Amino acid sequence: MTSDENIMSLDSVLVRIGFPKGSLEDATIRLFDKAGYNIRKSSRSYRPTIDDPELDGRFIRAQEISRYVEKGFFDCGLTGQDWIAENESDVVDVCGLVYSKVSSIESRWVIAVPENSDINTLQDLNGKSIATELVGTTRRYLEERGVHADVEFSWGATEVKVPELVDAIVDITETGNSLRANKLRILETMFSTHTRFIANKEAWANPEKRKKIENLALLLRAALNAEDKVGLKLNASRAVLDQILETLPALKNPTVSRLADPEWVAIEAVVNEKVVREIAPRLKELGAEGIVEYPLNKVIP
Repeated sequence: MTSDENIMSLDSVLVRIGFPKGSLEDATIRLFDKAGYNIRKSSRSYRPTIDDPELDGRFIRAQEISRYVEKGFFDCGLTGQDWIAENESDVVDVCGLVYSKVSSIESRWVIAVPENSDINTLQDLNGKSIATELVGTTRRYLEERGVHADVEFSWGATEVKVPELVDAIVDITETGNSLRANKLRILETMFSTHTRFIANKEAWANPEKRKKIENLALLLRAALNAEDKVGLKLNASRAVLDQILETLPALKNPTVSRLADPEWVAIEAVVNEKVVREIAPRLKELGAEGIVEYPLNKVIP
């Protein structure tokens, strides 16, 4: 047994978790921070410090996490559903977490060819060469559609390999900007993907571990739910209360509380951040006072 495995088997650790290293690393640390977990690591360390003695983690490539969760090296982990499918991992899908290094939209795995390529349909890929990091999934996708192509593994910089080295690529994109910058066009979108929080089946069957993993999932989802929302507080006369409530697009019914002056109330609501700029002037026109917008870390429905 290696020293790392000895460390990860400490009795004080309840749940061992795999964090994605690379493009999702900083975004994952920020997400856990909003969920209430302080994660710190040095640039050369793969083992972070976590301010929860029941958690122990490692940063490894997202491509590998589902395999290590399946084998039990980790009790749970965060990785893309694309890599779960690529590895054909038998794990528990706890929940989805749509986040990335730049946005909160799903990424897409696409087949792309040079802008001036004569490849215009999927069938045109018969006999062609394709470079991708997602070899197994790409082969299965093409075979299911009767396309027989030479799919080779790409170690990186996939976009620069066409047309000199291969005829097409399969790559992941959010906006398509990088593909366009490299004079590539999307031939077909294979599927969309986002981060999944997964668990080892034996760990999931352990009531204590499962409870800890479920609590983590709840707080991570709550942190994501809060990303585009803010809290809004204001005071208003009872005479315009109905109009105020009609103006507020609250997550649920706003909270209305009595003030010392019986003719006035305090109103508090959770709203989408972007609508505040539209409704704040209207609320002021209706006579609202003391309008305060404040950030949220977590929203638990």
